[in-house]
Amino acid sequence: MALVVQKFGGTSVANADRIREVADHVRRCRVRGDHVVLVISAMGKETDELLGLASAVSDTQPGRELDMLITAGERKACALVCMALHDLGVPADSFTGSQAGFITDTNHGNAKILEITPERVQAALEANRVPVVAGSQGVSTENDVTFLGRGGSDTTAVALAHTLGADACELYTDVSGVFTTDPRVCADARKLSSISFDELLEMTAVGCPKPAMRSVEVAQNYGVKLHIRSAFTWEQGTWVVKEEPSMEQPIIRSVTPDTSEAKITVTGVADRPGVAAAMFRQLADAGVNVDMIVQNASEHGITDISFTVPDGDVDTAADITKTVAAEIGATGVTADRDIARISLVGAGMKSHPGVAATMFETLSENQVNIEMISTSPIRISCVIRQEHADKATQALHEAFGLSR
Repeated sequence: MALVVQKFGGTSVANADRIREVADHVRRCRVRGDHVVLVISAMGKETDELLGLASAVSDTQPGRELDMLITAGERKACALVCMALHDLGVPADSFTGSQAGFITDTNHGNAKILEITPERVQAALEANRVPVVAGSQGVSTENDVTFLGRGGSDTTAVALAHTLGADACELYTDVSGVFTTDPRVCADARKLSSISFDELLEMTAVGCPKPAMRSVEVAQNYGVKLHIRSAFTWEQGTWVVKEEPSMEQPIIRSVTPDTSEAKITVTGVADRPGVAAAMFRQLADAGVNVDMIVQNASEHGITDISFTVPDGDVDTAADITKTVAAEIGATGVTADRDIARISLVGAGMKSHPGVAATMFETLSENQVNIEMISTSPIRISCVIRQEHADKATQALHEAFGLSR
């Protein structure tokens, strides 16, 4: 008999049929003897629809009210799942994030969990009922409803699994696990039976959309067993495991494409201490997440700086950068949305030379120019033209023998 936390994403509960399917899966889990705790996301695209409504009625959209609005989607979905469970004879209770004991900071829109006091969830389990928790939400230290941000339901599930001492946390989505690359780009992409936390963290950091990076960080920090799997096929998915020193790691686990970033270049920057600090401090204060940074070699005391940001932040980042550029005497600022980042991820590259050379040779043979490069011990990323993203992904996937 195991205690399992199961999180279901928006596509998994997108309509009445899907909700009934999830309820029947939970019933089957109970029949085989498992105790189940559910974490439910908003149905389908409901979060986007609610954000669209907010934009239609308000230009100001105060953070407190936006969080109150967005979190309604998860509350609606978990109540519907509870109703479907009752129809199958499975006793269940729905809980909002605050009722489930999620205490957060006061950062509306992207709150961080400070503490979980899950007494009501535990009481439901002890009464042999299924707790159904609304994902991605909590209550702040100032007693306001808070939203944990996009992908926050994954983090809700992992944090709850740790707090309850669950045997595993299963993250159900519309794909059957973690693949060697995007199956929509490479038809011969291979599902991985297991992957290390470090590798999955790198993949989520460079564009792999599921699961949310924060949830993987929490799982790694607290030793939560993660299982990424499909709510449509119910097949075994990908287990996320701790890397053992004795394990023989494949050189490359995945090729991860990402077209969700943009590049900003500042030209004619004076090469003196404090200039870069002034620019990146203002971007950080505005909540803009800067990823790759490249500074060219200085000529006559003048240099260029390029960096990447999420595409949704490029207008804000460009405005801030233009203001700073004027203050520091830079000659120009350009923003480029037509880029893609292609990343190789694999723990084995730490002990295998030549990965970078093979990557660069493969891109060159396919007439793909590299604009920026960044590395970590288990990752190499290149910025290229967006129009070449699919071609580069397919070529690298084949070059490193990742095909089925």
